[in-house]
Formats: sequence, structure tokens, C-alpha cells
Amino acid sequence: MPAPERIPPRGVTVTELLAHGELTIRGRIREASNTALYCTVEHEGERVACVYKPVAGERPLWDFPDGDLARREVAAYEVAEVLGRDLVPPTVLRDGPHGEGMCQLWIDSDPEASGDGLLALLDAREPGPGWKAVGFAEVGEGRTALLVHADDDRLRRLAVLDAVINNADRKGGHLLPTADGRLYGIDHGVTFHTDDKLRTLLWGWAGEPLTTGALAALTALRAALEPEEPLATRLAELITGPEIDATRARVAALLASGVHPRPGGQWPAIPWPPV
Repeated sequence: MPAPERIPPRGVTVTELLAHGELTIRGRIREASNTALYCTVEHEGERVACVYKPVAGERPLWDFPDGDLARREVAAYEVAEVLGRDLVPPTVLRDGPHGEGMCQLWIDSDPEASGDGLLALLDAREPGPGWKAVGFAEVGEGRTALLVHADDDRLRRLAVLDAVINNADRKGGHLLPTADGRLYGIDHGVTFHTDDKLRTLLWGWAGEPLTTGALAALTALRAALEPEEPLATRLAELITGPEIDATRARVAALLASGVHPRPGGQWPAIPWPPV
């Protein structure tokens, strides 16, 4: 769906614009599993495109409380902002035409930078230069192919974020590369569970040492999650106390081990469908 003309924010931040602007629904994103509405938001002469997911349009899940997916999306953005900018598009919780919901900046994905540039199925036993192996997948008629993702630092940063927020659904379609070289992750509604539910296509670094940059970002996040810190206060409005404690524990475990996590074995490691 093409975005309308976008006026770059000048006098307010993007999050302020998303939170306080007039929200106008332009259409529905049909491929989304929950209600996702394509909108514009305008405030004081400034306008951007956005996605609005009302709580009222969330489908119940057996393992997540009803009516809290939007808050988890906002919590994921708040954590991502501490780990490193440009991981998750600006995201806020606000009222809208269909009640409270998540409102997130629309990202114009570059089709030439997606697809085979990030994920691929190879008729090979090894990934080859520039790729990291995820595992073998059935492709029909009894054949298998090696599922791989790019050995890309942008994906690696998202893999760290997913480990922190316990992302249960990192699919290929949730990766949005842009023409200016950025890569955003979206759709973070099934996150922050207290049980290990990490399901992702980004297992290529499992067991490998975390980068110096990742360790520094995790150290900053550990400090930001301390009680009474602004991030901890914001998260307390979005997720439960035990979920915040579990997030602290995951950060501590990553720093203690110094490596990317491996699949736990008690939960399917790869989401289905993978895209």
C-alpha cells in the first residue's frame, strides 16, 4: 500500500506526533493476523503515515493475556531505543477511532533490499560466504533446502533485541529494509513472556560471542532496567512486574554468557510459516 505524502516532522518529535496527532484511517492491511489499519496522523501542520492496531481487533491467544499485544509492541520499542536506535519504528500507545491501540510510524520498505538479500533457501549443505545457516526446511516432493539468513550486522542487532524481549515470532516478513540502508523489525506483540518462547529465523549466530557493541548496549540496558529508572517506570505501565523481572534476567544471562542464545528445545525454535 503506497504511503501518502509525508511531511517530515519539524516542531515535534515523531513519537509526539504519533501520540497527539489526528488519526485518520486510510485502509486496512489485509495480510495482518490482527486488525492493522493504515493511517495518517497530523498535528500542527505536520503529517506522517502510520499503522494503528486497536486492542479491540486483537485475536485471543492461549499463552498471552487478552488485550495486551499493543502494549507489548510499545514495550519492545522502548527497550529497543536503549539497545540502539533504528531497530523498531517509533511506537506509542494512544486512543484512536476504534479505541486504545498501538500506533507505529509507517516504514517504506525497499523491495530491492529485501527477499534474497536477507533470507534464502539454498540447494547446499553449507551456507557459503556471507550467509549464516538456520536449518534445513522441507520444500516439497521430499526435498529439503538449507534455510539461511545474511551475515548482516543489522540482523545481528535484531537477534540481540529478540533475545532480550523473548520474541516468539520473528519471521522474514517482519524485517523491513529501507533505501537508506536501515533495517527495522516490526510486529512485536508476542514478546516479554516469562517462559522461554524465543522463535526466530535469526539463529545463525547461536553460541557465537556477542559483539563488543552488543555487550555495551546490554550493559546500558541493564542499568536502564533498574527500579525507578525511566525505562523501568515506562515498562511498568505496559507489561507485568514478573515480565520485567524476566527481562532483567535475560539481560543478565546474556552478559554472563557473552554469547548469542541457542534454541532451548522446549519450544519450536522457528516460527511457522517462516515468512
